[in-house]
Amino acid sequence: MKIKKILTKLIVIGLIICFVAGAMVLGLNFYIIKSVKRNVISVDDTASLEDVDCIMVLGCGVYADGTLSPMLNDRLSLAADVYGKGASEKLLMSGDHGTEYYNEVSAMKNYMTSNGIASSSDIFMDHAGFSTYESIYRAKEIFGAKKIVIVTNTYHLYRALYIAKCFGLDAYGVGVDDTYTGREYREVREILARDKDFAKCIVKPEPTFLGESIDLKGDGNVTEDKSTD
Repeated sequence: MKIKKILTKLIVIGLIICFVAGAMVLGLNFYIIKSVKRNVISVDDTASLEDVDCIMVLGCGVYADGTLSPMLNDRLSLAADVYGKGASEKLLMSGDHGTEYYNEVSAMKNYMTSNGIASSSDIFMDHAGFSTYESIYRAKEIFGAKKIVIVTNTYHLYRALYIAKCFGLDAYGVGVDDTYTGREYREVREILARDKDFAKCIVKPEPTFLGESIDLKGDGNVTEDKSTD
């Protein structure tokens, strides 16, 4: 009987711990969304913003042949609309270019130039935007951004805007609706990612790479990958 009582007590304690942990995860998730929701705006709203340093597009999947994934293609299409409204004269493409064989940012820039949306000199590339946290960190510390418009999927915007807020950036977000396969998985994953970055924003660890400052008022061609010249 003693063993049964001990097991029952352990199960109850375990359930309480799971409940408290779950409540904390969901509570933080709700707090992050609520704290930045007012900064999620429409494409038309971006036209009234002033002194925006850049329109920042957060990268995602690129196929082996350099073709954009549908999600990234839609992010860039939306960024083109924002750019057309005159929110800023500069674009910042931030994504993963961690190896010679995988390059999100060049594919992103190529979309803008090949479609005649923006000139090469107005497009900056952050080759070390390996995560949302690192992209925002580097936007401020490397590119000197103070006021930005972030373009990504709507579910992703809340985390990006929260990180920007924690770094003192005046940030607004325009989002693409998530209509792709695996949406439920991404929604669950994003809840955990928001909680993870909540903790990161307290500690503020440095990103994988920092480097020399790059002036967004200058020529974006300085961010071209020299190894491909």
